[in-house]
Amino acid sequence: MLSELREKTVLITGGTRGIGLETGLAFGKAGARCVLTHRWGSADEADICEKFEVVGASQPAIYEADVVNEDDTTALLNLMKESHDGVHVLVANVAVAPLVKGLDDYVRRDFTRCLEFSTWPLASYTKRILDLFGSYPRYIVGISSTGHLRYAGAYDAVAIAKSALETMCRYLAFRLGPEGVRVNVVRPSFVETEALATVFGEDFSTYLEEKSPGIVISKQEVANAVLALCSGLLDGVNGQVIQVDRGTMFGDSIVRYYENDSLK
Repeated sequence: MLSELREKTVLITGGTRGIGLETGLAFGKAGARCVLTHRWGSADEADICEKFEVVGASQPAIYEADVVNEDDTTALLNLMKESHDGVHVLVANVAVAPLVKGLDDYVRRDFTRCLEFSTWPLASYTKRILDLFGSYPRYIVGISSTGHLRYAGAYDAVAIAKSALETMCRYLAFRLGPEGVRVNVVRPSFVETEALATVFGEDFSTYLEEKSPGIVISKQEVANAVLALCSGLLDGVNGQVIQVDRGTMFGDSIVRYYENDSLK
């Protein structure tokens, strides 16, 4: 079924590093034509192209486009129209992470920015793709996190935006299901990325593995989950949040910590 992705256009916002880049590589290996966006000159295009070459994928198109700027979105899609006849897959991956250490850090602008970057593009990009190409993406996938399920340090603003993203996914799936569109969200547990280190500190992933071995998953595992949802094999899945955590989140609890410490 992955052969159905050959020469199909995959647009990944925030696709030049972390989970976004790994997702692009996964689709590239499947033969898709990848379009990766970034902002503020944050992409090393030569390095990215080399990574695609190493895995035998065709070279991606890389554009600087701010997901919250409607003019950037329109310009991006107009550029894509010059060489693409549509967008088969949309992966909304961009997020910002203002740190919240207490109530004094509850600033409206920070919370609004999180919604603008992490939640709204799932709808805004979908609508603009329809306007400019005349059809919806066949598959739409948002990238969430587990920070809204339980306390996650200074993650308040991002957690609220991710919770909204998951709700939007369900409503969009209901609205677009009759059009043959599949809308889902992938919710990874802890992934070793620059963002994880920025929010929680450089030593956090090492600490996690010591306390709960296996809980830090790879970017490739997340990318493969996104790829599977867009492969045609899971078209019965719509409006769902797929948690990617190897099942470790179930056992990662205060009870297990207590049991382990008691045994010591």
